[in-house]
Amino acid sequence: MKRLVLLLLGIAALSSCTTQQQEQSKETHPSEMVAQIDVVNKGNVVFDDYFKDKTMRLDYYHTGNSKTEHFATDKILSDGKWHGSTKNLIDELELGYFFLEVVDQETKTLLYSRGFASIFGEWQTTPEAKKEWGTFHESVRFPWPQKPVTVIINKRDGENKFQPIWTYDIDPDSRLVNPADIKHTEEVVAIHESGDPKEKLDLVLLGDGYTAEEMDKFIADAKRVAGYLFEAEPYKSRKNDINVWAVKTPSQESGISRPHPDVHKRTALSTHYSSFDSERYVLSYDNKTIRNVASAAPYEFTSILINEQTYGGGGIYKLYTTNAVDNKFAKYLMIHEMGHHLAALADEYYSSATSYEAPSIEIEPWETNITALLDKENLKWNDLVKEDTPIPTPWNKEEFDEYSYKVQEKRTEMRAAKVEESVMEDFFMNVHHKQDSFFAEEKYQGVVGAFEGAGYNQYGLYRPQLDCIMFTRHTTHCKVCQRSISTVIDQYSK
Repeated sequence: MKRLVLLLLGIAALSSCTTQQQEQSKETHPSEMVAQIDVVNKGNVVFDDYFKDKTMRLDYYHTGNSKTEHFATDKILSDGKWHGSTKNLIDELELGYFFLEVVDQETKTLLYSRGFASIFGEWQTTPEAKKEWGTFHESVRFPWPQKPVTVIINKRDGENKFQPIWTYDIDPDSRLVNPADIKHTEEVVAIHESGDPKEKLDLVLLGDGYTAEEMDKFIADAKRVAGYLFEAEPYKSRKNDINVWAVKTPSQESGISRPHPDVHKRTALSTHYSSFDSERYVLSYDNKTIRNVASAAPYEFTSILINEQTYGGGGIYKLYTTNAVDNKFAKYLMIHEMGHHLAALADEYYSSATSYEAPSIEIEPWETNITALLDKENLKWNDLVKEDTPIPTPWNKEEFDEYSYKVQEKRTEMRAAKVEESVMEDFFMNVHHKQDSFFAEEKYQGVVGAFEGAGYNQYGLYRPQLDCIMFTRHTTHCKVCQRSISTVIDQYSK
């Protein structure tokens, strides 16, 4: 299959999120075409014909605002042995806001591809990006090429199609490429080892806010949260296709920064609450440190365990998850955020406060678990819908919404009053039980259909089932989300 790629100067803001940035992309126009490349996709190539058993990491800076973006190379270096699949080199799932392609310069053959998302892609949808410029450090990883390659970064446009926004030529023999491996001093612990990393999906667990004296707690927490994951489907059924590793990363003091209550600390991975001014959103902007530490173990996916009780976390596709391990909802956080990180699942809730502006809905979202229902006959999960299930599927939405918005008002009041976290946990637990009561008597409980309310939109977007861990604080994925996660596990284990 041949695809004509127009390489554009990296200043055009093509859309990042499915709906949030569609309007932005309409206002932005590529200023200049700089090259043309016929990229030839022959499917998976023979690994040994094109690659060495080594990982190349391209570090770069991603700078811009809500309408424009620029890229600048930082370093090209070794990230150690290649632990990924040597068979599934071409990404046919095409998830994420961005899409990496590695192309052989001489033959124009597509050698490797992977979808991903980034902090910049999320930040670009926030109100702050309309007023200020931001710069974020990012990385893409791929097998070490034997010959010169062109790296292409693509991004979704206003129709959710991938368009190239940056290209970079790499000669692996160049003096600018550093082939030296890191001499790791971090201790790696196998939490769950099921086989050769090249034939398994590898998840690495890092810790932040753990002191050297708390490393035993970190390993205990790592085993506990990995256990949470394997209690849930489809991870439970696919346990033998997954490896889990933990890398010890001690900090100088216990806990991490929580800027809203004016708690500030310096920790090993620089994670912090209050990302994008959302009190519960935990991120780190120190990409380089996280990448260096994570490379001590085989990994495709990363989870950062936060040594905190305060409710919070985050998950970005193919970047990392964060989750507070001492909160009563730690199990929910681990499974929910892993849904974002591993399978690019969309949030299905719409009443909770977010950092993003409410989007308009004009085209079908690319995420596998939400739909705009613009074509009922070709619903993306149509094969799971029974013939007698009405589309859209009715549910007690008005009553649920009235209750949910009152919950958000009360939550905001409690956070402003800085109540103890144990009080917040009890509040959330009561909400959890009340939500169960809303769904208990519903006719279409447990049925796959199209239930209105999803993706931060009260109206116009639909989720596959009445309830799912991507909707409320439960610990079970719906059938559609389970299938989406399982297809990603297939990509790394078959």
